[in-house]
Amino acid sequence: MQVITDPREWAGYCRRVTASGHSLGFVPTMGALHSGHAELLRQSLAENAVTALSIFVNPTQFNDTSDLEQYPRTLEADLALAEKLGVQAVFLPDASSMYPDDGDYRLDEQRLSRILEGAHRPGHFSGVLTIVMKLLLLTAPNRAYFGEKDYQQYVLIKRLAEAFFLRESLGTEIVLSPLVREESGLALSSRNQRLSDEGRRTAARLYQIIRRVTEPEEAAHRIAESGMTVEYLTDTDELSPGSPRRYAAVQLEGVRLIDNLPVAAKISGTEDCNEQ
Repeated sequence: MQVITDPREWAGYCRRVTASGHSLGFVPTMGALHSGHAELLRQSLAENAVTALSIFVNPTQFNDTSDLEQYPRTLEADLALAEKLGVQAVFLPDASSMYPDDGDYRLDEQRLSRILEGAHRPGHFSGVLTIVMKLLLLTAPNRAYFGEKDYQQYVLIKRLAEAFFLRESLGTEIVLSPLVREESGLALSSRNQRLSDEGRRTAARLYQIIRRVTEPEEAAHRIAESGMTVEYLTDTDELSPGSPRRYAAVQLEGVRLIDNLPVAAKISGTEDCNEQ
């Protein structure tokens, strides 16, 4: 497995892969890899001759400096997992190489990035779209994989690729990979590592409630009663016209957690949500 830190060297490696006629799959991450990331990588490995992974904690998408400082970093374990799965190359840049302009140039989206996560994390999606565009331009993969847990992010990146003709120019397809959950129902996230054992048990109630309680207001009330602070909980099809989804974000033990699911996946009627 090759580990490359220089953007120009990375671009050269990726060009050689595709020029040789091999399909290239790409999974961009911020590290602290978990089973959800592993599923993204397995999907890429199954669908492409070569799979590339990037690990870069992108500073421009953090609107909270303490969140950036506390974001888990497990590089040694990440590289071991990637190699075990069969990933052929890892891109491991630093901030100065990815932002030679000191972040002066940013991409922005004017509508869908302003709701849900965007309303609560100003500037977040500008940072996400900017770094994803840089990574896609450098890698020019046949397929780039993004997880369903960050569904709003996926929609914005897919629309970014369409708006800038990335399939036509780079040959890149944006692929959605299904959300992966712990046995308790808690959506897998690198931030889960920061929760205590009790916190993880409490956090599992988020999925149990949003799946079973019909009315958003009642679901938010039950989540608050469970000990989590609700930032938002809403049903909307703004990101997926004609296919409404439920979106939620909460704070627990100083950790921010998000989840979503199709409205059709919810169980009709308010039920007892005390299962552990």
